[in-house]
This record gives sequence, C-alpha cells and structure tokens, in this order.
Amino acid sequence: MLKYFYDNDLVKYSDKEITNWKDAIQESCELLKNRNIINQNYVEEVISCVEEHGPYIVIVPQVAMPHSSEKSEGVFGTAISFTKLKKSVKFDGEDQKEAILFFTLAAKNPEEHMTNIQNLSELLMTEGLIEDLVDTKSIEDYKLVMTKYNL
Repeated sequence: MLKYFYDNDLVKYSDKEITNWKDAIQESCELLKNRNIINQNYVEEVISCVEEHGPYIVIVPQVAMPHSSEKSEGVFGTAISFTKLKKSVKFDGEDQKEAILFFTLAAKNPEEHMTNIQNLSELLMTEGLIEDLVDTKSIEDYKLVMTKYNL
C-alpha cells in the first residue's frame, strides 16, 4: 500500500508549521482536493465530525485517518493519501490524542470505503512501520521505508 501512495503521487511531506488539528486535517486533504477527488465541503464535513464526535480519527497513537461518510456530496472519487506533518498536533479532548501521520480517505460507495479502511488497518499493523514513518522527513526517506517493507 505504501507503493500505492507513491505510485499515485499521494504522498506529501508538509513544510507548514501546523499547530492545530483543524489545520492538520485541511493540510491532509490537499492532495485529494488538488486531484478533484474531494472538495472543500468534504474537508469541512470531516472537521465537523471530529468536533461532534471527538478525535475518533486518531486510530492509533500518532496516526489519524480523516474521513467522512461515503454519502458525502463532496466526494467525487476513491483514494487514500498520506501526509506527514513536521510535528504532531494535539486533538481536543480529555485523552489528549496526537497525530503526525495522516491517512486521508475518500470513497464514493460503502464497499470501497470499507475496503480502504481494511487495507489501511492491515498496513498499520505491520510491526515497526508506524515508527519508521514517523521518523521519515522526506520522500527519499519514505522510499527507503517503502523498500524496507516491500509494501
């Protein structure tokens, strides 16, 4: 799956100084917006969902999976992008969840949505992968991790 992100030009290393989770979600959606897979309405839906339900998108420490429902009118295609921030951002809430790796999902139907979540979950269960991705600083580092895990 790391190869999927790379081959589809869906890897971004942000150079922005992002300090809050809303800006982090906005940044993580940029690749999908630039490819007309989603629009700004989708980004706002994701932010609203986190405001309403809390930081449920932080699925494991340091990893967020921004997404909204497959019924969103702001989704025009199916894809997942990977964005690495310069530093972790904290999400509101009592448990102080943080994320630096953002895997942003967009899907046009429930089957594709569930398949994306399942594939991403399997990827993230690869021992050592999250730590190695957190340690990356560039696309060159990403390519090394991609080669190491052959994913």
